[in-house]
Amino acid sequence: MSNTSPSDSRPITLCVNGRTLTASAEPRVNLADFLRHDLGLTGTHVGCEHGVCGACTVQIDGHSARSCLMLAIQAQGTNIRTIEGLADEQGHWHPVQKAFHELHALQCGFCTPGVLMSVVELLENHSDPSDEQIRDVLSGHLCRCTGYQNIVRAVQKAAAAMRASHAHE
Repeated sequence: MSNTSPSDSRPITLCVNGRTLTASAEPRVNLADFLRHDLGLTGTHVGCEHGVCGACTVQIDGHSARSCLMLAIQAQGTNIRTIEGLADEQGHWHPVQKAFHELHALQCGFCTPGVLMSVVELLENHSDPSDEQIRDVLSGHLCRCTGYQNIVRAVQKAAAAMRASHAHE
């Protein structure tokens, strides 16, 4: 039996993947569950629910964050980007998504959305990251399938593609 009633829900207005949305959430609902269950954005995965595995990573105001550790009501007024927001309006994949696909940098895929969100932040802030910087970002994500080597290669390939894209602008 729940200790809260529907009247405990609070309205939340935030920008998710470029769209301003208003929805209601109970004060105890974490952001990961709010994104998945209330907004239907199921690409954000929930693993450990303790901020350890990285599967629930999204970007909040441009910074990677564990959505299982944040209450939905704390997201009021923020700009959130989830895995669903990486592709452009025409559906073209982000260079990181392309590189992961091309270099087989994923297997079961459970950790991939969180990894991608952290890697995108890295590449938006460091156009030519070192292997050490890449591995440091990856250290916050648990992957039981890949051994990480193809993930590192994919990040390197995506960085090169993004640098080339910016050189042509």
